[in-house]
Amino acid sequence: MRNHTPVTEFLLMGIPHTQGLEHALFVFFLTFYLLTLVGNLLILLATLTSSNLHTPMYFFLGNLSVFDIFFPSVSSPKMMLYLLGQSRTISYQGCACQLFFYHFLGCTECFLYTVMAYDRFAAICHPLRYTAIMNPRVCAILTLSTWMGSSVHASVLTFFVFKLPYCGPKEVGNFFCDIPVVLPLACADTSLAQTVSFTNVGVVALLCFLLVLTSYTRIVISILRISSSEGRHRAFSTCSAHLTSVLLFYGPVVLIYLRPASSPWLDSMVQVLNNIVNPSLNPLIYSLRNKDVKLALRKALIQGVHICGV
Repeated sequence: MRNHTPVTEFLLMGIPHTQGLEHALFVFFLTFYLLTLVGNLLILLATLTSSNLHTPMYFFLGNLSVFDIFFPSVSSPKMMLYLLGQSRTISYQGCACQLFFYHFLGCTECFLYTVMAYDRFAAICHPLRYTAIMNPRVCAILTLSTWMGSSVHASVLTFFVFKLPYCGPKEVGNFFCDIPVVLPLACADTSLAQTVSFTNVGVVALLCFLLVLTSYTRIVISILRISSSEGRHRAFSTCSAHLTSVLLFYGPVVLIYLRPASSPWLDSMVQVLNNIVNPSLNPLIYSLRNKDVKLALRKALIQGVHICGV
């Protein structure tokens, strides 16, 4: 170690085997990034301006929109500069910050999906006590708990990854820094960091998924007991959007972090799509099938046009 110079910056290598496609990828990713920003800002606008949406369900949906705005913003600006050929380096501190905020925001979304599943469970399985169960104080505590738990999760991962010495090589096989592409660059034994990251991510993802699965099992049983077909359809429609988002979220997590074998090209592609594409789908999933959100958006946009016209 005395004969090696510590790494002060890393070189981002992008997705393997995509050389020559930088401009096409830039247009593709920029389009989805702008859709993510616009779509989630509209959802946030609807939940803030419409009094009909001031309920626990839409409170958590508004939180999800906030995190869907910040989540791709962790890596997208640097990725856009890379694709334009302006900057392919990232400082050691910048790499650590990317890893921390990526896992902080990702874990927060994971917890938030679990909380949203619990909210749907309370609304459908205990409708008469729903307002008492999901009162404003409980919603605030649940939201604050997701932030605090995610901060601890991301801090542990960042500590174990960046307490290792890095003395070269410094080529990161992706557009941004994450555990699977940074750990192999360490010039020390990474077995402890690998075990901690696999266990930490695995336990959080598995526990949250089991809680979501348990909630929806109870929800389906309750829905099947509803006598009217219209009531069953309404209950299923309120849950299907959330369940779709959950499946889109957990699929990449399993592929990237919980597979025994690693494929650099597949990991990089899935991770970039998870960062850019998935956050842009949530506004479509929640608004296209939700009459309340569409009505609130229409009213907010009409009021905005009138204000601008005046």
